Amino acid sequence: MTRIHLLDDATINKIAAGEVVERPASVVKELVENAVDAGAKKVRVEITTDREHVSSIRVVDDGEGMTAEDAALAFARHATSKIRSSDDLVTIRTMGFRGEALASIASVSRVLLVTKPREGDGITGTRIYLEAGDILDSTDTGAPAGTDIQVTDLFYNTPARRKFSKTVKTELQHILHIAEAMALAHPDIAFSLFHNGHERFRTTGTGLFNAILAIFGVDIAGSLIPVSKTAPMIAIEGYCAPIRIDRPNAEGIVISVNARQVASPALTRAVREGYGTLLPRGRYPLAILNLTLDTAQVDINVHPTKREVRIDGEGDITREVASAIADALGGADLAGRRAPEVKAYAPAETTPASAVREARPLYRTGHQHSLDSDMRLRRTGEEKSGDRRRLPPMEVLGQVAGAYIIARTKGGEEELAIIDQHAAHERVLYEQLLRRRAQAVESQELITPLVVPLQPKVAASVRSALHILQQEGFLLDEFGPDTFAVRTIPVVLGRQPDPGLVEDILHDISEGGIVSLSEGKEKITTIIACRGAIKAGSILTPDQMTTLIDQLAHCDQPFTCPHGRPAIVMLPRAALDALFQRT
Repeated sequence: MTRIHLLDDATINKIAAGEVVERPASVVKELVENAVDAGAKKVRVEITTDREHVSSIRVVDDGEGMTAEDAALAFARHATSKIRSSDDLVTIRTMGFRGEALASIASVSRVLLVTKPREGDGITGTRIYLEAGDILDSTDTGAPAGTDIQVTDLFYNTPARRKFSKTVKTELQHILHIAEAMALAHPDIAFSLFHNGHERFRTTGTGLFNAILAIFGVDIAGSLIPVSKTAPMIAIEGYCAPIRIDRPNAEGIVISVNARQVASPALTRAVREGYGTLLPRGRYPLAILNLTLDTAQVDINVHPTKREVRIDGEGDITREVASAIADALGGADLAGRRAPEVKAYAPAETTPASAVREARPLYRTGHQHSLDSDMRLRRTGEEKSGDRRRLPPMEVLGQVAGAYIIARTKGGEEELAIIDQHAAHERVLYEQLLRRRAQAVESQELITPLVVPLQPKVAASVRSALHILQQEGFLLDEFGPDTFAVRTIPVVLGRQPDPGLVEDILHDISEGGIVSLSEGKEKITTIIACRGAIKAGSILTPDQMTTLIDQLAHCDQPFTCPHGRPAIVMLPRAALDALFQRT
C-alpha cells in the first residue's frame, strides 16, 4: 500500500476552513464581501450571541442574487464568478475570488441560504440548507431580490476549534471592527449591524464623511481634516484627525486599497510619519484613507483571507501617503475646531455645530504645564505610599528633555540618579490606588456629567465592563447609541477632569478586553495610574522634582512602574568611571 494518498473533500474543506475561518468575524468578512461583489446597495448584518458563543451570523443584501444552479455551485470548492483564468488575478477588483470561502464556512457550520436574482420575473427564489458542507435540502421559495444567508453553530463539528474561541465580548469586538472597516471602505453602501436585535451602527451609503459620522460620532467627524492627493502612482482620499484626537494604538488608522480594507504596517507607519513631531511617542492618530492604485501594482493573493497585500513600489507609495497627511495638516486648524465646510456634508438631522464640544487647546504654556504637574503631585502628596524610605536622600540637579530628572544622592557614597518622571509618578499613584481599593474606592460626582461618544466596538467593551467600572469609581449611564454619560469618577482624577483623559481611559479599557473581575480591577487601576501621572514632556520646577522623588522614595517598589519599566536608574561612581575609562 502507498503511504501517500489523496484527502477526501470533507477533510480538505476543514483544512481550508482553518485558514479562511479563523473566528466568527472571518465569516462576517467573507459574507459581507460577497454582498459587496453582488452590487448590493444595502447590507444588513445580524449577530446573535448566547452567554458563551456567537450562535448565529446573518447577512442580508439587495444585490444581484443567484439562480438555483449558481446557488448550489457556490458551495463547491474553488467555484467563483469573479475570475476565469490566472490572467484575471492581475486586474481583479472584486473582494472575493478564491472560491473557497462559502465551502469552508459551510464545512464547519449549518448554513441556510435564500436567494433570488435581481433580474427576472416572479417572486420565486431558492432556499438551500447545508450541514457540514452537504446540501440537505434545496427548494423553491418566495423571496425578495438579493441574498439572505445565515450561519449557525459555527465549529459545531470541530470541537477543538470551538473550545479555543474567545469570549463573546472579544468576538463581538472583532466583528464590529470588521463591519466598521467594510463600511468605511465602501461608503456608497448602506451598512447596518444588529446584535441580539439591538442596532449597533448604521451608515447611510451617502459618502465617506457620513460613514465616519455614523461610526465615530459628530464630535470627531466635525473636527476631521480632508486629505486629498493625486500622484502618478496613486490617488488618496479620506480624512485625518487633528492632534487633539489621538489613540494609544494604531487601530484608529483605517486604510483601504482599491476599496479593500488591509493591514499594512508600512502604510500605517506612513500615516504616523505624516504627523511628524505633532504627536508624542506612543500615540497614534485617527485617519481613514482610501487609496486607489493600478491593480497591477497590488498583489492581493498572498494570504487566504486576502487581508494582507503586497504593493509594487511600496516605498514610493508610502512617501506619497506621508506627504498627503503632512500637506493636509499643514493647511488645517490643528486645534481641531470645526471646519466651516463640514455643514455641507453633515445630514440635517445631526447635531448642529453649536452643540459640538469645544476643542481642547493645542499647546500649553510652561506656566500651564507647571500648574498641571503641581495639581497631579498634590493629589499624590496627601499620603505617603509607605512609612519607610526606600531611596536615599537626593539633591536635584536638573531635568533633561522634559522627561528625566537628574539628581545625586546625599550622604554616604555619592551616586548619580536618573528618574523617569512619568514612570515614577505612575508608581506612586498606582500604590496609592491599590491601598484605597483595598478599603473603598473614593469617587466624586461631577456637577455636569461628561458625555463621551465611542466607536461601536469600544462601546461594546465598555458596556460589558460597567459593573467593574462602577466598583472602581466610574458611574456611567448610556446616553444614546454608543454614547455614555460619566457621572462619577475616582477622586484621584481631580474635580474637573479633561474629557479626553476619561475617553482615553475608556479606550484603554477596551484594548484586549477584560476576562475576569480581578483582572478588570487590576487593569483599570493601572490605566488610571498611567493616565493620572505626570506626563513626559512636562517641565517641572526644582521643588516639584524634589517632591516627586520624595513620594517615590516611600513606595514599596520604587524602581519600576506598574508595567515593569524602570522608574529610576542609579549610577555609582564606579559606573561613571567605567564610562570614561578611568578604571
